Amino acid sequence: MEDVLKVYARPYDPKYPVVCMDEASRQLTSETRAPFVDSHAVTHMDNEYIRHGQQSIFLATEPLGQWRITRVTDHRKAVDWAHFIKEQVIDRYPNAEKIILVMDNLNTHKTASFYEAYPPEVASNLSDRLEIHFTPKHGSWLDIAEIELSVMQNQCLGQRRIASKEQLRLELAAWAIARNSAQKGVRWHFTTKEARTKLLHLYPKIELKEETSR
Repeated sequence: MEDVLKVYARPYDPKYPVVCMDEASRQLTSETRAPFVDSHAVTHMDNEYIRHGQQSIFLATEPLGQWRITRVTDHRKAVDWAHFIKEQVIDRYPNAEKIILVMDNLNTHKTASFYEAYPPEVASNLSDRLEIHFTPKHGSWLDIAEIELSVMQNQCLGQRRIASKEQLRLELAAWAIARNSAQKGVRWHFTTKEARTKLLHLYPKIELKEETSR
């Protein structure tokens, strides 16, 4: 936890951009019957729906850079993560010394995934571009990308029924473009000092032995 909080406390440096990533899933559904609006302008929808499979959503954001991007994939395999990180994160910063990447510790979130998607020499170079910081177990709230996923859910997806991968992709792209255009960023205020008081119960209790004088 403190490791991630120290990363967020760093001043903005374009040579060392801090990027957060996370992923979610979305069930594709369509209507069995078309919704209708009554005379009181109330929309009525049938409770039944048709399932069309599930899609994975990858999201990356640079909180101080005020951008975010999404990608919709059929799976959340190692190669999907590797392609997303290379194409949407690493390739975005050709002049960066290191890209600071914050994410949770899922089994595919590791540099070994690059070796499943690219030749060894390319995978090694990609790994060298990253400085990875994992959020702790049960501490995914420390990942700012999770905040962006929540905003995405509230502003874009909600309880809407989206039937196809292409429709989902277009909806998410439009949301990201609008939010980026509005220059929406995230400024993290929770500090290590506050964590040591407000989250004191998470820290190990250490008994200090008093030294006896001879």
